Amino acid sequence: MTTLNVLMAQINTLVGDFEGNTQQVIDVVRRAQEQHTEPVVVFPELTLSGYPPEDLLLRPSIGVRVQQSLDRLCQALKTKAWVVVGYPRRHEGKLYNVAGVIHRGELVAEYRKQALPNYQVFDEKRYFEPGTEACVISVQGVKVGLSICEDIWEPGPSQQAAEAGAELLLNLNSSPYHRGKRQERWDLVAGRAQETGCAIVYVNQVGGQDELVFDGGSFAVDATGTVLAAAPNFEEGEYWLQITAGSGPLIVAGPGVAPALNELDAVWRALVLGVRDYVNKNRFKGVVLGLSGGIDSALTLAVAVEALGPERVEAVMMPFRYTSQMSVDDAAEQSRILGVSHKVISIEPIYNAFMDGLAEEFAGTAPDTTEENLQARCRGVLLMSISNKKGSLVLTTGNKSEMAVGYSTLYGDMAGGFDVLKDVPKTLVYALCRFRNTLGPCIPERVIDRPPSAELAPDQKDEDSLPPYDVLDRILELYVEEDVSAEDIIADGLDRTQVERVVRLVDLNEYKRRQAPIGVRITRRGFGRDRRYPITSGWKPGI
Repeated sequence: MTTLNVLMAQINTLVGDFEGNTQQVIDVVRRAQEQHTEPVVVFPELTLSGYPPEDLLLRPSIGVRVQQSLDRLCQALKTKAWVVVGYPRRHEGKLYNVAGVIHRGELVAEYRKQALPNYQVFDEKRYFEPGTEACVISVQGVKVGLSICEDIWEPGPSQQAAEAGAELLLNLNSSPYHRGKRQERWDLVAGRAQETGCAIVYVNQVGGQDELVFDGGSFAVDATGTVLAAAPNFEEGEYWLQITAGSGPLIVAGPGVAPALNELDAVWRALVLGVRDYVNKNRFKGVVLGLSGGIDSALTLAVAVEALGPERVEAVMMPFRYTSQMSVDDAAEQSRILGVSHKVISIEPIYNAFMDGLAEEFAGTAPDTTEENLQARCRGVLLMSISNKKGSLVLTTGNKSEMAVGYSTLYGDMAGGFDVLKDVPKTLVYALCRFRNTLGPCIPERVIDRPPSAELAPDQKDEDSLPPYDVLDRILELYVEEDVSAEDIIADGLDRTQVERVVRLVDLNEYKRRQAPIGVRITRRGFGRDRRYPITSGWKPGI
């Protein structure tokens, strides 16, 4: 009987930080060796460069940086540990996504990723060439095969490794979160285990990288596909497995299976982690946001405080003549509950100054959305000025439903550096607010209960301009996330007039979204990396 002590190193890397990422590897391995003499320590995909490195991969120095990191690892880890790390590697003029094995201070094996994803947020074919060969090594007599992320989603690489003798597959991942992703991974890996007869260890990174959030959730299955160990989602950590080889299939044991998060809890944690890492990794002192008394800014404030602490968050109420006293009071109340700095700065004098300056240009015209947009732009100027002066990042507060149909103002409420709710539909905003309040007092109930309004005109309500949000979000889910045509959406039972209007607005407002700040991706298809439509187009929606 042979037992491998395998450590799933669920770490949070920083793209481009070769020195810092390499030091993380060294620190984890040294801790592992305090517990076991000959551990197998498995890290996520592209450990040394971070994921996704994007066009950093095109820099001439990428090879030098990788080699320096590998040399450092070999020098520091002249031990019995088996260290499995990921990195980009150039060979004969071609760049590969590689998993390498370091043992006793030597790089003893390398595997080149074969399946290169080129869909949704992935564009690996832009950078990498596919590998063609399996890599199977003997670790204490156990035949261990290597694979990288997408390799496990296609049958070929796993089958190839099994045919080369693998009993155990180590799969290095940088798999970003979207709703329902945990079960998708489990089902997929279970199928591969059953097909190959191999136990599989799936190691995923955790942390935020621009709009992507990696949720960890590393796990292991036996040859039957049964999940026997699973790390928590959205938490860094080091998780031990014991994999025993005898006369039959490998026996997998570990710390147990971390409980699954309900969907609202998972989305909440994704938003919090995305904000925390974006702010901290980009070294902002804190954040500032416009707190309107409405539900979107209320949720954004709650996420920011959870991510950063109240001392690094500033909320600014910017009332105008159309702002209700209820909004002013609710914004102040939430700020008090959460303990954040709260300022009230009226935009009235700024707006009046703009209107005075434009009086001649606007002479003879009737008020319209121009004046409404000017209010939003006054607020944007204030927030960006505070940002410049204090070194804080402006968080915008637009949700996915609004971004989809252009219910937002360029250089106004869209002015900022990070949109927390960019991929969160309005109906989910309500659900998340209710969820957050179950954790403790946070958002005043009437903020959730009152009809949503931008308060840019007397008695204005969002549904004066848009379909009810439950209808709007269903249309958007079908059209944006599932690519269903307008006619098929109508055939699904939705009103033709509403569908055609929403689809037209989505297509028309691509120009706005191209200028919007990035935000946390939590659905299968967000705006940005996932969905790139032409601004200038003669496309006619319908079929």
